[in-house]
Amino acid sequence: MKNNNKTVREIALEVLDSVEKNQSYSNLLLNNMITKHKLSGLDAALLTELAYGTIQRKMTLDYYLSPFVKFQKTQGWIINLLRLSLYQLVFLDKIPDHAVIFEAVEIAKKRGHKGNTSMVNGVLRNVQRKGVPSLDEIKEPAERISIETSHPRWIVERWLEQYGYDKTLEMCKMNLLASVQTARVNIRKTSRNEVISLLREEGFEVEPSVVTPDGIKALRGNLTHSEAFKAGFFTIQDESSMLVGYAIGAEGDEQVLDACAAPGGKSTHIAERLSEKGRVISLDLHEHKVKLIKDQAERLGLSNIRTRAYNSKNVQEIFGLGQFNRILIDAPCSGLGVMRRKPDIKYTKTQEDITSLSGIQSELLDAAAPLVARGGTLVYSTCTVDKEENDNVALSFLKNHPDYEEDYSLKDRMPDPVKPLVNGNMLQVFPQDFGSDGFFIACFKRKVK
Repeated sequence: MKNNNKTVREIALEVLDSVEKNQSYSNLLLNNMITKHKLSGLDAALLTELAYGTIQRKMTLDYYLSPFVKFQKTQGWIINLLRLSLYQLVFLDKIPDHAVIFEAVEIAKKRGHKGNTSMVNGVLRNVQRKGVPSLDEIKEPAERISIETSHPRWIVERWLEQYGYDKTLEMCKMNLLASVQTARVNIRKTSRNEVISLLREEGFEVEPSVVTPDGIKALRGNLTHSEAFKAGFFTIQDESSMLVGYAIGAEGDEQVLDACAAPGGKSTHIAERLSEKGRVISLDLHEHKVKLIKDQAERLGLSNIRTRAYNSKNVQEIFGLGQFNRILIDAPCSGLGVMRRKPDIKYTKTQEDITSLSGIQSELLDAAAPLVARGGTLVYSTCTVDKEENDNVALSFLKNHPDYEEDYSLKDRMPDPVKPLVNGNMLQVFPQDFGSDGFFIACFKRKVK
């Protein structure tokens, strides 16, 4: 388990420290570390398990450590080392306890003086001897869910109010499970059956998605390392995110605006369904993010996407009124639907962020609304499950825009497994529905008169 003189657990500790100190994104940091240390498949899998698992369960681990550690008087890296070690002791049965404690003590020796080493050894031996405190001691329902599933209490309380106890508990438990990589087949170049065959020939374990007809699930192996990926036969995208392409319903030579487009998954999906004369204009605020869209379009062989770095709050300055048949606002959001892939999100977001984001989301919709042609479609989507950013923004938009109405044909455009979840012109997917991201879509039609 050593690489470049660092063990996988040492690298995992670096990830935890960086996420905590620098608010680094855990998913990006992990990918960088795997590349930097040239980790093999097994070591990369272990690093991902240790880092994600420890971050996902941080509040539970702190509850378990609380009788044994004075948090305020202990250095941050030591707390992270204890969390990392306790995660292995409690949640991973494949690693022997003595190996976990030995490795933790060795890391402490490298990192600090003798007192730190003794403390780490003492705490872990103590935990091993006495056991961790029982969660049954927590009687209050919101507090129990919060600690048991490592979700900040304010999030749990919001969801309890919005969705009730059972749905909240189910969602929080689902958020602790590792996400599965999924891909969307490029229907311009190939078919799902052909891509599955190609990937299996390359040694990947894959199966068709049960959610969307263009989707593939990876059971083993990173699909971005495949020849089929390099050839542009598919792109990596979550199954819930794929539903936007169906919701917008673009076809033929229509002109479509994707106003918050990076990294380009939805733009490319729309472009694949248009003719060569059809056009997707893909905007994003930052040039480096626009490059991601360009790179994706090029790899997939799509020439009907035009990109531009621009603030979508100001789209009326560069486009004509009624210029587009369809517009997508895949708005910046709290991301509370993607905690399985980005577990650090739940510790960095605040209630104030949600209120602020709902204001930005409404601004983006207001700016885009006049650019939709009469009879055209406006789609609003987020990767969150919070009603303030979802239902409330959608209802507020209709109230403030009498020239728009609900587009009830959303259900007809959805894949069959998803149809039962559609409520009028809105769709809320929860992580527990399909094991995909939590996601929201609302469809509006601009009135002809």
